[in-house]
Amino acid sequence: MKLGVICDGISRDLNHAVDVMDEFDLEYAELQFVGEKEVGDHTAAEITDIDQLLRDRGKPVSCLSRHVFAGMSTANKPGDELHSKHMDALKRVIDMAHVLGSPLVRIMTNKKEQILWGVGGAEKWNVAHGAWDATLTLIAPAVELARKENIKLVVETGNGTMVNSNYTARKLIDDLNAKDVLQVLWDPANNCWCHERAWPDGYNEVAEGYLGHVHIKDVQVDTPKATLEVRKMGEGQLAKQFQPLAAALKSGSYEGVISFESVYHPGNGDFEDGFRQCVGLFKDLFA
Repeated sequence: MKLGVICDGISRDLNHAVDVMDEFDLEYAELQFVGEKEVGDHTAAEITDIDQLLRDRGKPVSCLSRHVFAGMSTANKPGDELHSKHMDALKRVIDMAHVLGSPLVRIMTNKKEQILWGVGGAEKWNVAHGAWDATLTLIAPAVELARKENIKLVVETGNGTMVNSNYTARKLIDDLNAKDVLQVLWDPANNCWCHERAWPDGYNEVAEGYLGHVHIKDVQVDTPKATLEVRKMGEGQLAKQFQPLAAALKSGSYEGVISFESVYHPGNGDFEDGFRQCVGLFKDLFA
């Protein structure tokens, strides 16, 4: 399998992050923050320096991951100030992707409305009417931009976003008729919040050509208490699902990159320390 890491989970100092990648033989660099800037905010000169560093060190870019559309709501509309700001940022990230040779650009979706569809009375009393259609309207311009720019987008399954499961990610793609330019960035740990099991449920939703990229971390969720704990890999609620999931990815048609997401620390605030405690199991399972 193609293994990599979200580099700023190790360090926003990209040179140091690449040193650590070399130490653990990880090939693919996913960029989110480099220095103090999020991708899409770097100058042309800074992008050239990033490109030179990664090419010199033999680290192809797997994905550029800006938080495009995160924080928006169904009250926003295409063309309003906030949507235009996100679309402008997306265009800058796509331009950066062309320079760095990144095959993928991540988008998110707007804030979650909890109940989108219902039956037996819920369709009248409980559904957030129009919320899903409003989301389609917000994301559609990004799909058209991707077609124009000849690049592929991946929509991440997020904790508090409208797309928070592989089911909703696949439905978004189908409803937008966008499978040619939009795939799923599957974060199985994020999907735990909505209680979609990674294996076999989540995998089966995206197995047939919908999966473009994968993030791996481990968590423990307590939805009633609105509490999320990031755990050392193998000690969270995904512990027993990683192995069958890895086996399915290896035996299936997935050809993309699996990025380790280093968001765990062992109580000391040191995320590189957390990375070092988790990366061995990550490689054992997914390599």
